[in-house]
Amino acid sequence: MRRLCVIVVLLGVYPLLLITALWPSPLWFAAVAVVSYAAELVAPRSFLAVLSKVHLGATLRFTIREMAALLLVARTAGADSPWFVALAAGLFAMHGVRAVQTGLAVRLRHTMAQMPVTTRNIDVSELRIPPEPPEFLTNYRGVRFLYLDALPVLGAAVSATAGAAGAGVALLLGLAGSAALLPYVRRAEPLTNAAWVLEVVERQVRAYEPEVVLYFSGVPQGAYQVRMWLGTMERVGRRTIVVLRERGIAELLGPTSLPVVCIPSSADLMGFHALSSARLCLYVANVGKNIHMLRIQGMRSAFIGHGDSDKEASFNPFSKVYDEVWVAGPAGRDRYLRAKVGVRDENVHEVGRPQLDGVSHVGPALPYMTVLYAPTWEGWTDDLYHTSLTTMGPRLVKALLERGVRVIYKPHPLTGHRDKAARRAGKKIVAMLESANLANAKARHPSSGGAGPRVTHLIVAGQQPHLYECFNEADVMIGDISSVVSDFLASGKPYAVTNVSGMPARAFAERYPSSEAGVLIGRDLEGLDVLLDGPDTLAEARRKLRTYQLGPDYPDAMTRFRTSVERAFEGW
Repeated sequence: MRRLCVIVVLLGVYPLLLITALWPSPLWFAAVAVVSYAAELVAPRSFLAVLSKVHLGATLRFTIREMAALLLVARTAGADSPWFVALAAGLFAMHGVRAVQTGLAVRLRHTMAQMPVTTRNIDVSELRIPPEPPEFLTNYRGVRFLYLDALPVLGAAVSATAGAAGAGVALLLGLAGSAALLPYVRRAEPLTNAAWVLEVVERQVRAYEPEVVLYFSGVPQGAYQVRMWLGTMERVGRRTIVVLRERGIAELLGPTSLPVVCIPSSADLMGFHALSSARLCLYVANVGKNIHMLRIQGMRSAFIGHGDSDKEASFNPFSKVYDEVWVAGPAGRDRYLRAKVGVRDENVHEVGRPQLDGVSHVGPALPYMTVLYAPTWEGWTDDLYHTSLTTMGPRLVKALLERGVRVIYKPHPLTGHRDKAARRAGKKIVAMLESANLANAKARHPSSGGAGPRVTHLIVAGQQPHLYECFNEADVMIGDISSVVSDFLASGKPYAVTNVSGMPARAFAERYPSSEAGVLIGRDLEGLDVLLDGPDTLAEARRKLRTYQLGPDYPDAMTRFRTSVERAFEGW
């Protein structure tokens, strides 16, 4: 309703501006103008985008407001007034200055965004990259500078003189903004020399002499796939460099001591000779741009993935392009054997999951049960559609809330990327948990006379807390077919897997072995009572399955992973 009201107001104020200008009513004109500015600020971006598509973009809307101000002055002071002429000239000049400011901002953004390589944790002081200017100066659409017209528009409601004076002040502020951008643009100009930028970065990387490359290409929401390996690679004992392909991913990695280079161009990557000292390249996702790195000779390639699961992605036929495939335990090896996708058994190596070292075997010891609900996303195709969000997610969370348990909701980062129904279901769950938290807070308020422990549900929408921290905060976990289930086995705690396809239990367990030691929850939520209230009869089954999925406890996963890394250097 609020959204609709804003849209109605935004569309209605412009005719009112024209009416209050043609039939002069300065006070009402000023009031309507203020409302119009406020509506611009709070209007939904999606609606503003629609207006732009039908040629009612921001510049035209602001020009309409300025035209109304001119009409008001013409009707009150007369078109022959010198102040009317001054106001008209000032408004015209303002748009010219704004065009200059926008041009400078676009030039600066283009220069910084089109650098052939960007870095983290690498000394590129020689490039003398300028600091970021204030955000309001680099708003490439120049929308914020459009708001300077509030000075002449509202001034016109006072008098023609005030309107002209306001235009003069706005013009000076616009000129100041343009002048403030000039030093940044001038300092960034050398960065347009792509060959020089690449040469400087390559020199620094060559001095580092990288031995291992951790490679990633993908969408921003998929940054977790490489992020989960950073801590492991920091402990591997070999000089590792992270190579990214998409701009903006480096900022999503979080804290890391590893040097990072982002090289978007395939030609620049294959000509980046500073990587020639590396003998091993590790790939965390099967994507098309991997081929650019695979074409570089002299490095052994190994696919390490971003989690072992029973999903089809964990035995992708594309994996046969790598020299080796590294899996957590025997389950990963068996998946490739069963799938017969061309990956030779002697090229599969079991390295464990070093990331799981900090996963606790005990729950949070609260006076109530904590359930982690960690559904997967909808997948790139319907064949990979394992998410429970659309089939049972909200009903499942409602049932948990009715049981009085604490819920930790940790959706997959890509949730809603392909299916809007999954996004809507996720939003419904968030609303339910927020409402429950509000109700619990009110019940615990002294004025209500409430007592007993307060249950606070947790919604994990960002990077923190980490998934494995959520494991430690939970007594049990409910998940879909995904690597989350396999990873949770490291805790040894009870878990359940959703059966969104409605397959018979035995067939489901045969197809998805990671579910064998868990409770199966069907679309009608059958099995939920067993998970929450039944005796834990699957502890021994979980222990055996943990070894099958993640490998033995001894030697530990980090030792096995290091051994595989060192093996790649044998014979060089």
